Amino acid sequence: MTDPAVADALLIARRGTAYFARQLAALSDEDFAAPSLVPGWSRAHIAAHVGYNARALTRLVEWARTGIETPMYAGPAERNLEIEQGATLKPIALRHLVTHAAVHLTVEWRDLPADAWTRIVRTAQGRSVPVSETAWMRSREVWIHAVDLDNGGAFGDFPAPVVDGLLRDITGLWRTRGVGAGLVLRPTDRDAAITITDAGDGAGTVITGTAADLARWASGRGGAGVRTPDGPVPSPPRWL
Repeated sequence: MTDPAVADALLIARRGTAYFARQLAALSDEDFAAPSLVPGWSRAHIAAHVGYNARALTRLVEWARTGIETPMYAGPAERNLEIEQGATLKPIALRHLVTHAAVHLTVEWRDLPADAWTRIVRTAQGRSVPVSETAWMRSREVWIHAVDLDNGGAFGDFPAPVVDGLLRDITGLWRTRGVGAGLVLRPTDRDAAITITDAGDGAGTVITGTAADLARWASGRGGAGVRTPDGPVPSPPRWL
C-alpha cells in the first residue's frame, strides 16, 4: 500500500479490531448470552456479526484482486440468517470466528496489489465504491460494536478520525433520507458545527457535547454528555 491515506485507514481498522478483541476477551462464556446495546441482539449476535462482516469484506477485497464478482452477501435475508445462526454457536467457536476472519481480511488487504486499491466493488447496500473503502467499513463495525458489547467500551476511546467519520456518515444519511431538519450538532472540541438541513421556519435545535458524545447520541446509543440550550435532548433520527 503506497497511498498514505489508505494506509492510515487500515491502521485505524486494525486498531479497532484489536479494541473489539480486548472487549470480547473480557467477557466470560456465560456473558455471551446477555443482551447487547443493539435491540434484540445478544452479545453472541454482536460477535457473530463482527466475524461474518470480516468475511464479507474479505469477499470484496478478493473481488478487487481477482476481478471475479463476489458480493458481500447473497442478500439481506441471507445476511440476517447467518447472524442468527452464528449467535447459536458456542462462545469458543464465536471467539475463533472473530479472530480467524479478522486475520483472513488482514491477509487479503496485505496481498492486494497497489494498483488494485482503486478498483470498484459493490457494498451490501448497492453502493459502488473503491475497494479502499473497506478499511473504513471495517472500522465503523469494530469500533461501534465494541461499545455494543456493553462491558466498558466507550466512544471516548475512539480515535478522532473514527468519531468524525461516524458523524459525517450518520448526518449524511439523515440528509439523504430527509430527516433531522433543524438539528445543529455543535461539538465542543471541534471548530465547526454540523447543520443537517434548515428547518424552514427559523426554528432549530442546537445539540452540544464533545464529538464523541454527539456520535454516541447520533448512533442511538445514549445521550449522556449532550444537551440543548433549553428542554430535553430529542431522540436522534434512525440511521440504520
